[in-house]
Amino acid sequence: MKPAVLLIAHGSPERVEDIPEFLQNISRGRPVPEAVVREVQHRYSLIGSSPLTRITRAQAAAVEQELGIPVYVGMRNWHPFLAETLQRMTSDGVGHATAICLAPHNSRTSVGLYKQALFGQELPFTVDFVEEWHDNPALVAAFAEKLRKGWSKACAEQGRTIPVLFTAHSVPRRTIEEGDPYERQTRETAALVGAQVPEIGEWSFAFQSQGMSGGEWLGPTVEDTLLRLQQAGQTAVFVQPIGFVCDHVEILFDVDILFRDFAAAHGMKLYRAESLNDSPAFVSAVAGLARARMSAAGPQGAGNISANVQG
Repeated sequence: MKPAVLLIAHGSPERVEDIPEFLQNISRGRPVPEAVVREVQHRYSLIGSSPLTRITRAQAAAVEQELGIPVYVGMRNWHPFLAETLQRMTSDGVGHATAICLAPHNSRTSVGLYKQALFGQELPFTVDFVEEWHDNPALVAAFAEKLRKGWSKACAEQGRTIPVLFTAHSVPRRTIEEGDPYERQTRETAALVGAQVPEIGEWSFAFQSQGMSGGEWLGPTVEDTLLRLQQAGQTAVFVQPIGFVCDHVEILFDVDILFRDFAAAHGMKLYRAESLNDSPAFVSAVAGLARARMSAAGPQGAGNISANVQG
């Protein structure tokens, strides 16, 4: 059976002009207030464009090169849409696919929706869906590599040790109260990364990018945490978003513009770790995860994985 890997992500348009259609996809056709459309367009205009799709394709190409088998990209809310990718995989004769969400933390608000979108299609091949990989050692090592490099540089610039703040995207609190593992998993990733870079000492954790609907969202917020650090006498902070694996609006606008300006307004300088993007360490983490899952699946999953890739 011809094996393949399917990387699934949220999706994001590159052009400001495509924002209305994109938001309609997210809302599944429900009306989106014009004020929301204008605000999202404004944010995109400030960062130029969202690189999410381009980076995801680059990640897939690098993983494909390492594994030696086809790696496809399917998005839930933008091109290439998941349904289109599945049709292509069928035409290519895929017999078994390992599906990996580029959201390592399991939540029904993200991974759960991706899973529904995938299995809501008629699939002519078998699929092994990875529910979560937040504690994957290679993923943790990839985050730790970026943390150590960026934090050391920031500390050298400041001439002293500066505090680290890990962040992840917030979700409605009711989601967690209904048994969703997301909060526990994001905090666990932060703890694992922090443990690999013990020189940072104590660290903080906050949830970012809270929504404006659906009731109360998970906190503490980044803004409240920055104020707490500022009141404790800190004048600089190093942020690492461990809930995201590539640059997109929640990084390039929320962190690089919104939080950086907020910190500056309160006399603090905000630094950020580089995103994983298509770094060799992250590519190796995804390839290793796929390889392990395919090996566990037996003959239907193992297929013809490149012999030069070691587990």
